[in-house]
Parts: sequence; C-alpha cells; structure tokens
Amino acid sequence: MKYKMLALDLDETLLNEESKVSARNREAVKKALKKGILVTIATGRMFRSAQKFAHELGVELPLIIYHGAVIRRSDNGEIMRYRPVPWHLSLEIIQLAEEEKCHLNCYLDDRLFVKEENEQTRFYQQIVSVPVESVGDLGEFVSRNRKEPIKLSVVEEERDLEPLEIMIREKYGSKLSVVQSRPSFLEITSTEATKGQALRFLADKWNLDREDIIAIGDSYNDIDMLQYAGLGVAMANAPQKVRDSANMVTLSNREDGVAYFIEEYLL
Repeated sequence: MKYKMLALDLDETLLNEESKVSARNREAVKKALKKGILVTIATGRMFRSAQKFAHELGVELPLIIYHGAVIRRSDNGEIMRYRPVPWHLSLEIIQLAEEEKCHLNCYLDDRLFVKEENEQTRFYQQIVSVPVESVGDLGEFVSRNRKEPIKLSVVEEERDLEPLEIMIREKYGSKLSVVQSRPSFLEITSTEATKGQALRFLADKWNLDREDIIAIGDSYNDIDMLQYAGLGVAMANAPQKVRDSANMVTLSNREDGVAYFIEEYLL
C-alpha cells in the first residue's frame, strides 16, 4: 500500500539522546519528502521548539504541538486548531500542584511560565532549550491574565509521578487528558488535545483516510495517534504498553529507528 502521510514524534523518537536529529534521520525524512510523502511533527513541545526541527527537515505541513492542543503552520505561524485547558480547571490543577508540592510548567501564548526557577526548570531546559519566565503565584498570574493555558505539566526529575497521575485521573478523568510523556513529565491538557485527534484533523484537511497515514512514536501520549494511523510504528525504546498498541516496532532512537523504518519499509 502506498502511504501518503508520516507523523513523527520528536523526543526519544526522531531525536537522539542529545535531543538532536541525526544525519541519517535527517536524510531519510528528506528522501520521504522528496518522494512526495507529507510529513508532520507531532510533539508535546512548544511551537518555538518544534519549529526549528521542521525548518531543519524541510517539513512544510502544519505541526501538531502541545500533544495536539494546537496545530500551527510552521511557515507563517497560523493556528489551525486550538484546544486549551478550561480556565477554571487550570486553576484547580495549579492549586493541586501547590498542595502536592510539585513543580508546574504553565504554557500561555507559546511562552513558558513557572512559579520560580529551580532544579526542575534547569532539568527541563537541559532537554528543551526555551526561556522560562518566573511569575510567583501561578494561580494569581493565570487569574489576572484571564487566559486559558495551552498545557500544564508537572516536572519532577526524582519523584514517582504515578500516584499523582492516578489522583488527577480519578478527579478529572472525564474533564482533562492526563498522561506521562516521560517518567519525569506529567502532561495535562484538554480532553480534545491528543495527538490522535489532531492527526485526524490534519487528515481531514488533506482529504486522507487513516489508512493513508503512518505514525511513529515512543510514549504514552503517542498511543492514540499510533492507533488512529493506518500503520502505527513504536520505537524499540518505548514502554511495552506503547509497543503493544502499535502495528510494528522499529529500532530505538539510539539506532536511528525512524530512518531504519523509512529506508526499509517506506522508500
């Protein structure tokens, strides 16, 4: 079957351990583009972070960012889909994080706001090089601005986030999407903000069937995207649950698994 679209996660999928696109992955993606395959990036990252990789690869399709909360064109920045966290729920999550003594990232207008800079912000910036803006009381800041956050993320390098994830799911499971993108990141978005829903939106825009699409990812926030695509491909470094949700497994991100799949199965 001839596939027409390829959706790629970034961290621990397309990117290596240094959070860079390897030369082999870069060339493989460019070959796919040259063959006429539509390529998009589907990531939890901010637009400003994902855009540079799109430019590096020559990706012109709109980007799926913030786990699907936003779809935005990489050339002119036009926002095609926007699903923020409801305002009143964001305030409750901010309060909960404060009570649980967790560090929280708050994303507004493609900017990252935190209560204060600390070891968690430094850990986060080692992975994603974006500016951090300290505002003190996050709840007061969000209330004053009257804007709905695009995403809220608990970042805790040394803490098991599963109990917190269970707690938030039990209370907000029908109102919010709650998923770990990494062991240290607990991502909270609108229920309409998932990669699978965003990929479906793009497919409809380009008049594609799900059978025309390949998606490659490694984490729990990729599962609905892998299941929506006609062919879901998990990385070898993905957790077992993610691999079980895919149609096939490629090599790890350390072994240029994206390039391997493109070279062996797509080209």
